[in-house]
Amino acid sequence: MTVTPTQVRFCHQTWQLNAKVQYIDRQPNYCDVVTDITPFHPVSHIWPDHPADKGTISLGTQAYSVTDCLVGAYHSDSATFQVGEQISVKRDTPGWAFLVVHRIEIVDCAIKVGDEVELTVEKPYQQALSRGHSAGHIAYLALNKVLEQSFWRKDADRKDTLGHRDFNSYAQQTSFVSADCCIDNYRLGKTLRKRGLNTAEMLEQLPLIENELNQQFKSWVESGTAVNMRCEGECLTDSRYWECDLGTEGKAIIPCGGTHIESLAELGEYQVELKRIDDQTIEMHTHVNGSSH
Repeated sequence: MTVTPTQVRFCHQTWQLNAKVQYIDRQPNYCDVVTDITPFHPVSHIWPDHPADKGTISLGTQAYSVTDCLVGAYHSDSATFQVGEQISVKRDTPGWAFLVVHRIEIVDCAIKVGDEVELTVEKPYQQALSRGHSAGHIAYLALNKVLEQSFWRKDADRKDTLGHRDFNSYAQQTSFVSADCCIDNYRLGKTLRKRGLNTAEMLEQLPLIENELNQQFKSWVESGTAVNMRCEGECLTDSRYWECDLGTEGKAIIPCGGTHIESLAELGEYQVELKRIDDQTIEMHTHVNGSSH
């Protein structure tokens, strides 16, 4: 059986389309369905910061709930199918097709290979995740800019897309997107101090940094600038870039595989909080209260 890489449409503001079923894997408690094209965003098996979309797969009048959406890999010559953490190969490994796997919890569903089905994403939920993810990007760029002004004593090799020393890249341990929210966890360890960040002063002045961060966030968000997702191909493993013109700061370009908004105006009300967890850890909580369209 030949299974081709899934063509993805989750960066195209597409929430419903018809697709052909390429592969089905039936397990004791669930059934995994792979189609040739999909509007569903899967949770990444490498960096699971952005949750899976919700929605349905419909065959005729029967609609099945998609309880999870995962990354899969299939090797046609050996008929090997791997899902999520089972995946043992890197993207673009010869002979392997990377797939979007739609999981439903009905083993004896009527769907079979070759069927044409209708895929429908739960639009409000995806848009809420998109707002949270884009807000997270804006927040970390604002944090980098604020820290650039007076908290580094050395230059750094790693700069962000706006040319500021990239605290986010150096210190980020985890990032997790949820509906209208993004939480980033940062470690202020010895390595970061050696790189030149004044971590003690940063912790002491966290309320000041938070205030300046929110002012910068406000300035960018209230500009209502358009957000664009540039895709360098149609498949899951092709590169995708979040792009947003931030005026005098320049155009922000960030590699990103998540779903996103079309305009910063969609973020609505917002608040960014910096929370001290311990002497070496802080968290940035970015909350928005936007609206779907």
